[in-house]
Amino acid sequence: MSTAVALLRRPTVAVSLLYIVLVVVLAALAPWLSPFDPSEQFIEGLSMEGAPLAPGDIYWLGTDLLGRDLLSRLIYGARTSLFIGLVANGMAVLIGTLVGLTAGFLRGWLGSALMRFTDLMMAFPALLLAIALSAIFQPSVWIVALVIAMVNWVQVARVIYSETIALSARDFVAVERTLGASSLRILFSHLLPHLLPTILVWATLGISTTVLLEATLSYLGVGVQPPTPSWGNIIFESQTYFTSAPWLVFIPGAAIILLSLAFNLVGDALRDELDPTLQGRS
Repeated sequence: MSTAVALLRRPTVAVSLLYIVLVVVLAALAPWLSPFDPSEQFIEGLSMEGAPLAPGDIYWLGTDLLGRDLLSRLIYGARTSLFIGLVANGMAVLIGTLVGLTAGFLRGWLGSALMRFTDLMMAFPALLLAIALSAIFQPSVWIVALVIAMVNWVQVARVIYSETIALSARDFVAVERTLGASSLRILFSHLLPHLLPTILVWATLGISTTVLLEATLSYLGVGVQPPTPSWGNIIFESQTYFTSAPWLVFIPGAAIILLSLAFNLVGDALRDELDPTLQGRS
């Protein structure tokens, strides 16, 4: 049975994949699926008292405090949040894989230096470090993605380092060395293919972390800056209306939680299917 079929036979994973596909489609087709311009402020989008409108026939999810359509901002916010999640996690996985693979294979003073630097980075709380880096640089979509990548690669590096050490002690590596294979050949032709399942699992699980961290940074005002919509800054802009217009907070908050949960469930299922030590467990 293939891995894809095995995953789809799990109801929770199938639903998670469906939600991920829905978010990806909304993000990719935002200009065509969005009913309004996400930055357009409608005079009729506010009540006579100047308060946001509740969900209705024209504005399906209501409007925000500036009279903008919430559904349109959520659709465009999905594009921003998903883009940062994919780019930041991609960079984090790449950096972590390179550091862990190099340190675990070469060992010696270089490997020790790389892992001591990794331990140093792990000593700092990720959120506080991300806030500090965001405060240093001018916040933008690319800077936020870079900042998140800079604080999220350490976990990947530790895992890849441990697995590389274990693989380097296997007999097939000793045989390759005896046959005169170069270090690059051993790394990319033998070790890296064995590490791909682990990399794939972390590439999936890490998106959940990056989406949450981007939302947190945007909520704190050091992430994606208005008028660019993201799910985090939608909550940040609307927090003063939490009691009178709760949909402005609950709807984007639910979108963030569901996307994070979906990637976590898919990542856990991938780990169960690809990790031979877990096969046969239920």
